Amino acid sequence: MRKRLCLCFCLSVLPLAAAELPELVLPAGVGVNIHFTRGHERDLDLIAAAGFKFIRMDFGWAGTERQRGQYDWSDYDELTGNLEKRGLRALYIFDYSNPLYEETVTSRNPVTGQEHRDTASPQHPESVAAFARWAAAAAGHFRGRHILWEIWNEPNITFWKPKPDAQQYSTLALATCKAIRAVDPQATILAPATSEVPLAFIETLFAAGALEYLDAVSVHPYRSYSKPPETAAEDYQKLRALIERYAPTPQKKKTPIISGEWGYASHRRGVSLEKQADFIVRQQLANLLQGVPISIWYDWKNDGPDPEEREHNFGAMTLDLQPKPAYCALQTMTRELAGYRIARRLNVGSESDFVLLLAKAKAPQRLAAWTLGEPHAVSLPVKAGSKSRVGLVGSQPDGQPYRFEVERAPGKSAGAKTTSETSLSAAGPQAATVKLEAKTLVLPLGASPVYVTLAGVIAMD
Repeated sequence: MRKRLCLCFCLSVLPLAAAELPELVLPAGVGVNIHFTRGHERDLDLIAAAGFKFIRMDFGWAGTERQRGQYDWSDYDELTGNLEKRGLRALYIFDYSNPLYEETVTSRNPVTGQEHRDTASPQHPESVAAFARWAAAAAGHFRGRHILWEIWNEPNITFWKPKPDAQQYSTLALATCKAIRAVDPQATILAPATSEVPLAFIETLFAAGALEYLDAVSVHPYRSYSKPPETAAEDYQKLRALIERYAPTPQKKKTPIISGEWGYASHRRGVSLEKQADFIVRQQLANLLQGVPISIWYDWKNDGPDPEEREHNFGAMTLDLQPKPAYCALQTMTRELAGYRIARRLNVGSESDFVLLLAKAKAPQRLAAWTLGEPHAVSLPVKAGSKSRVGLVGSQPDGQPYRFEVERAPGKSAGAKTTSETSLSAAGPQAATVKLEAKTLVLPLGASPVYVTLAGVIAMD
């Protein structure tokens, strides 16, 4: 876990290993986990409307190979077609075992201590070979559909039966990579999709030679509710150093890191609805700052109605598809920053303050700004010409956006000039702190990011 925040003001863009990975441009890599295949077209409409571009979904072995060597892709044919209609892409997870090839074993839940009978994960030559054949057949069937293929889900915890085994997983992953590459050399392959960032487990995979075949390293940077999304930066830095150590020679290709699953639940012992809304947006922005091209939020909608149950409250939507503040906040970000990339982080004197300068061809500069500390204002050096204008968009506690702007006449300062009384009320007392002068922009920072359009204004650093 992170002990201190790393102050980073400039990010060198990492070259991506595969053309099928998105560029570091919003909202190209914004994704969300789902738990369905057929139907659910209203869900998919709402997913697309929020600005998500990827879904992540289990691609289950047992459900698609019910007789040895006979594969049924129909569920995923339907889902893939429905995604394509909406401009969405799939990250499918090759996961879980198949009783046709492995025996039933007893596993123990480390939290509850309860014992369960489950099918063992593939760990014998026959089952490993069968899993690899099945994965290769799927990759061949969906070739050219721009799918990202991930090998297993969180093999370092209880999803590997009867208990986690880094060497067993590495054997399976390597065999699967080789089988997929033989069928589709251009396939995009991700692994190991670990829970958190367990470097020792991941190193076993790298030592087996997996980086030669992987297009990205996927991890799930979950952390305690007291640690916000920005604290993943140190984990990424350590993982990137491990990737560099094991990178294949002589080319030493750059292998990106994917945030394949990560969220904060809004149950009563978790985060508030307002904080969840802040975190869903800040996760995307903080990950992009660290060169992470895809960030999958867990989860699309609540899995149940119990406000006390953690697993029931990860969603950006309620169980009956009512938007939570997280949905609205993400939609505002994807709309306001569409087509923008992070140019750099501006130095405003505190590592707790994040002021990101964003750029887009033939468009005004924009800022995305927030703080990890108490709300306060910061002064940014700018160059403002005559008739300069600064527009600000933020989110209310319910996630709905508010807007206001300030203008500068030649030789004069400007105060907040709102588009309506409602937007002023929504902006709150911090709106009064926004000031634009020839060389200074005073900007309010809070836990919820604000998006600032600089028209006729150039941010200086």
